[in-house]
Amino acid sequence: MKIEQAINIEDLRRLARRRLPRLAFDYLDGGVEDEACLARNRSAFESCRLIPRYLVDVSTRDQSTALFGRTYASPFGIAPTGLAGFIRRGGDEALAAAAASANIPFVLSGSSNASIETIAKIAPRHAWCQLYTARDPSITHDMIRRARDAGFETLVVTVDVPVRSKRERDIRNGLAAAARPRLGIMLDALLHPAWLAVLVRYGTPRFDTWAAYCAPDARARDVAVFLSTQFPAPQTWQDVEAWRRLWPGKLVLKGILHPDDARRAAQANVDGIIVSNHGGRQLDCAPAPIEVLATVRAAVGDQLVVMLDSGIRRGADVLKAVALGARFVFVGRATLYGAAAAGLAGATRAIEILRDEIDLVMAQIGCRTLADLPGCRVEGPGSATA
Repeated sequence: MKIEQAINIEDLRRLARRRLPRLAFDYLDGGVEDEACLARNRSAFESCRLIPRYLVDVSTRDQSTALFGRTYASPFGIAPTGLAGFIRRGGDEALAAAAASANIPFVLSGSSNASIETIAKIAPRHAWCQLYTARDPSITHDMIRRARDAGFETLVVTVDVPVRSKRERDIRNGLAAAARPRLGIMLDALLHPAWLAVLVRYGTPRFDTWAAYCAPDARARDVAVFLSTQFPAPQTWQDVEAWRRLWPGKLVLKGILHPDDARRAAQANVDGIIVSNHGGRQLDCAPAPIEVLATVRAAVGDQLVVMLDSGIRRGADVLKAVALGARFVFVGRATLYGAAAAGLAGATRAIEILRDEIDLVMAQIGCRTLADLPGCRVEGPGSATA
């Protein structure tokens, strides 16, 4: 199948799986422990239903969305996804370029292979910066400075990684800072020559943002080991207050699931939150974000911008989230499957697929603009009729 023949995100997933060795695909595709949370994210969306309204003139539809003073072409952006350069050489750059071309935001991961400065040049008006805080506060403060100096306007701090999670696929595959892949995994890589040839030619990609805090000649492995000594780092609400003082732009907390945490974020003058369970990669018994979205939204009203990620695979999922109170939605695996399969062309195709599905579903449910969605009846997890 060629990339232009992919008609849904699952097609892109299959193409990514075909191209990637198990080591890389499992990192992209997997979750934590039994992966119950990973499955819950999807089942919650699939159980959520939009009740259509007909006899409405939907000959024209507009899915553009205003967010933080900008108008984006669609109500979704690209979530931060780590090791994109390991999945596909230049993966971070491809995702950023695809987002800029499509006029949607791209959130650079704190565990990206491309640096803060590189992405700022590729997508100066569309890139947000996600921060994984370091155990050394001076590194955290310097990363915030670098994001500011590079021209980023929105800083996303992920708060749902108090400890390293038990991602069992990665453990079995030997994917860790100081680990070496097992013989079987290395043999599997030989069956994926296109991916392996790039790795052999260019070597393992570094975490370039973190490389600035290592020796000038630090190799990828050296930087990965250093990162493992700095992350995860303890975080408290006092840290949020410090980030607010340091960051002049929009500040977003990612990983909020409890309404009391949402209220506390509003009190801390945070500009937005992303209701998220880290794509099912942190706490296996966590709820799906779509299940708690309405409760979180009700807790803060319009005091801050409420957004959502985790589990998005269809354009309908984006609309379900917006109908239940999300101002905006972020997709992670969906666009990374595309980038893994075909780089920039694959990431672009993923965006096109979701955008086209949003347009079709809007017509089916009688919505000409996203402003019509709050009046759309929703049934299932997270709705008033659940």
